[in-house]
Amino acid sequence: MSENRKMTARDTALEVLMQVERANAWSDGSLKRTIAKNGLEGREAALATRLAYGVIQNRTLLDYYISCYCVQKAHKLEPVIRNILRIGGYQILFMDKIPHRAAVNEAVEMCRRNGRPRAAGMVNAVLRKFVTNWMNMPEIRCSGTAEYLSIRYSHPLWLVKRLLEILPPEEAEQFLRGNNEIVPTTIHTNLLKTDDETLVEELTAILEELKQAGIAVERHPWLEHCFTVSGTGNLERLPAFAEGRFMVQDAAAHLVSVVAEAKKGDRVQDVCAAPGGKSFAAAISMEGEGEIIACDIHPHKLKLIDRGAQRLGIGCIRTMLADAREHHAAWDRAADVVIADVPCSGLGIIRKKPDIRYKDPKELGRLPGIQRAILDNVCEYVRPGGVLVYSTCTVLPEENEAVTDDFLQAHPEFEMTPFALPLPIGRCGGRLTLWPQRNGTDGFYICRMRRKD
Repeated sequence: MSENRKMTARDTALEVLMQVERANAWSDGSLKRTIAKNGLEGREAALATRLAYGVIQNRTLLDYYISCYCVQKAHKLEPVIRNILRIGGYQILFMDKIPHRAAVNEAVEMCRRNGRPRAAGMVNAVLRKFVTNWMNMPEIRCSGTAEYLSIRYSHPLWLVKRLLEILPPEEAEQFLRGNNEIVPTTIHTNLLKTDDETLVEELTAILEELKQAGIAVERHPWLEHCFTVSGTGNLERLPAFAEGRFMVQDAAAHLVSVVAEAKKGDRVQDVCAAPGGKSFAAAISMEGEGEIIACDIHPHKLKLIDRGAQRLGIGCIRTMLADAREHHAAWDRAADVVIADVPCSGLGIIRKKPDIRYKDPKELGRLPGIQRAILDNVCEYVRPGGVLVYSTCTVLPEENEAVTDDFLQAHPEFEMTPFALPLPIGRCGGRLTLWPQRNGTDGFYICRMRRKD
């Protein structure tokens, strides 16, 4: 490929998919870096994002259809050819604004640009079969419900089987389907710098810019001081973001600060704080008065928290390099609120980070032990009468209820305490699992515990 030729959205998507497949890179980080490197902006950047995420979201299904129309099975194809076919197939099956002819022709040209001219004829033939049959693709032949759902919605079989143990089949399918849909972003008004009405006025004033960026803003249906943002524009380019008038945070994650109920003047310890959203939300609810110790084990992530706090005008956050499993006696019984948003499988945020679904399940087996170790340690930081909030962005009971049940049995000095959330959720008996198909949020678990006086 000529170094002087401008990289297209499709070229960029292919580059990202190859990085994900060969280097086990995370798609979100790879996309940001590759889009910037290739100089894509606006609609081209949005198209590259849609293609890369769309292929990852539907990879198993696309490979099934490719295998139906190709002499070779998809997994036996050269990776670059396989990903070119995936990109072309995704456009034909899922993107109604792109002409089928353009999808086929661009795929053929991508073969040539990537030094695979001999494969161009095969790619052309396979994708033309996609075009001919796009309204009536081959039936998915499989051995049962779990395998069908795994192929249809491109989730690993082990995860589908686990979901079917947790949910009725119809709801499991809703969850899987939702993971492959484009979802709005939730933003939270920074009440330290502005208010809802002023922010709306500001966003209205730059409405044309928002439209050009592909962004639409609406009030969140049930969460106060929050808005939903639909579209694929870059929110970080907006003046309101740069000036710290809002922060990006899913409604589920925002509810952690609601459950924590940190008040003005409180001392809060956020023990797994990066990238800082829960610390920021707590600071806003505290009106910027009090102390928040935001901890993480990675120095570069602490710098992200510091930059975020500076952008938002938050002065009560102090970052500390600390492993949540290692004890610091100086913090014992000092915190009014301890937030433990622990490392987890992330299976509740697949709709935003689609490659999470392909994690090795063997690696996930270690997580409950790590989560318990963190709880056992950081509970010592809670003062008598203080609150310990445990949260994850997963929906697996073994990382959620099982961990907190085990903790409470080993620590009778703590008890679950009820909390109230905005309707339609309402009052909860001490813990809650949020589901995308039920609540319109990320999948999330929140448990509120109090140290007895």
